[in-house]
Amino acid sequence: MNDRQALRGYLDFSEEVEAAVAEGRPVVALESTIISHGMPWPRNAETALRVEAAVRERGATPATIAVIGGRLKAGLSPEGIEKLAKAGQSAIKTSRRDLPFVVADGADGATTVAATMIVADLAGIRVFATGGIGGVHRGATETFDVSADLEELAHTDVAVVCAGAKSILDLGLTLEYLETRGVPVVGWGTEELPAFYSRYSGHKLDRRIDSVRLLARAMLIKWKLGLRGGIVVANPIPAEYAMGKAEIDAIIERALGEAADLGIKGKEITPFLLARISELSGGESLDSNIRLVLNNAALAADLAVAYAGLLREDSEENRP
Repeated sequence: MNDRQALRGYLDFSEEVEAAVAEGRPVVALESTIISHGMPWPRNAETALRVEAAVRERGATPATIAVIGGRLKAGLSPEGIEKLAKAGQSAIKTSRRDLPFVVADGADGATTVAATMIVADLAGIRVFATGGIGGVHRGATETFDVSADLEELAHTDVAVVCAGAKSILDLGLTLEYLETRGVPVVGWGTEELPAFYSRYSGHKLDRRIDSVRLLARAMLIKWKLGLRGGIVVANPIPAEYAMGKAEIDAIIERALGEAADLGIKGKEITPFLLARISELSGGESLDSNIRLVLNNAALAADLAVAYAGLLREDSEENRP
């Protein structure tokens, strides 16, 4: 038994996801931290189901990733999604370092971007949609607070469709970190890194892509060449749902100040900031968050469809 087969002993597929993966059909991984830690009940459950529906509408199969009862899950039932949604922050926020302990304890865990990438890779899923990736936190030159998402992107072969990095972060340093680790960051229809709630950050990207097939072909070539690691597909929030950069920056600065005064840091800071930003914006940031996740899910589904098609073509061309 090889390492991959052994690891799969801890992984459960839903029937829908297992069939799609086995048949080479397009699948999109979805994280679960956004369900339990990113939004309040019941909008979190409603949004998760809407995101899955958006993936299906574009011809792909959604695979919401989580840990339930100590088992890695690739694909949740509506009841499983509701369970995580109602659990809220009592579900363990699970990143790479937490996975073995959450599994060993037989606990329930909501997977971060990093942990979702790990499970997606184990399940053979190459496209993942989320809201925004983690990154280098503001003040990291003193605190060394850097999200595990960035290291996962450096060596796990999953394309992550997101609205850029969360705007509570130091976006410039986040881009520098990804560049150093050899992670491509491509702008979908944009030459500028989107800043989650806003379409603009002021940070120019090296590459803009407007073709899903071209992007899928780059993924295929990257991994066939043995160039390990993910790809960040930075997809701006639709203009009609975006918040003004100056407005959201002012709100974020206030929320960051409050977090510092309360001594909130580490894995607790992002849920605190997202909730506080929603309060300070009168709920506008939550509405924007939901819209950008739906937008990312649709693009990820299109990308998964294109990638699955290229894999079939490649297999047929190399058939003896």
